[in-house]
Amino acid sequence: MARQARALATRQAVLLAAAEVFDERGYAAATMSEILDRAGVTKGALYFHFHSKEELALAVIEGQGAWIASWEPSSDSPVQTLIDLGYAFAHALQEDPLVRGSIRLTIEHGSFTQPQIAAYQGWMDLVRELLERARDAGELHPGIDLAAASGVITGAVTGIQLSSQVLADRRDLIQRMAHLWTLLLPGLVQPHALARLSVAEHAAS
Repeated sequence: MARQARALATRQAVLLAAAEVFDERGYAAATMSEILDRAGVTKGALYFHFHSKEELALAVIEGQGAWIASWEPSSDSPVQTLIDLGYAFAHALQEDPLVRGSIRLTIEHGSFTQPQIAAYQGWMDLVRELLERARDAGELHPGIDLAAASGVITGAVTGIQLSSQVLADRRDLIQRMAHLWTLLLPGLVQPHALARLSVAEHAAS
């Protein structure tokens, strides 16, 4: 058990170090030696867990799925859950190196042997699932194309977080997320449901 715990701790240290280096330097400029120095582990330990830089990068990207799985909604409303998820993701981008590293790698998907589309598709699938639940609960305007809406929302969040990173080091990301929901929600949600949603409150939290 102690050996397993040490192995897990080593793997997590390597993942964290890799995420930090990938976030700071990008996939192409990051080197295994820099990740090794940042992690403070032996070369053998690193390569025991990850055989290449690409394998390590893919493991960092998979951290997005782990983050989503660990997040727990606090509302019964599917649309409010979608809003809250957006703010939680924004805070994670500001505070969590693993999420930041995974997002930079996702944006740089063309650097890999095979383009990495799973993360994008995973977010669109999750958004569509919430929108389907919202439609079934009578929260959405009739006739909305859920596939198109999930693509627009996912693309918009991707765009604003990147703009925020470039222009303000993500310091204004929460406010940009508030602007996004303020503009998008009236086109998605029926007035009776819109009145029950909280945007400003969550933007300030």
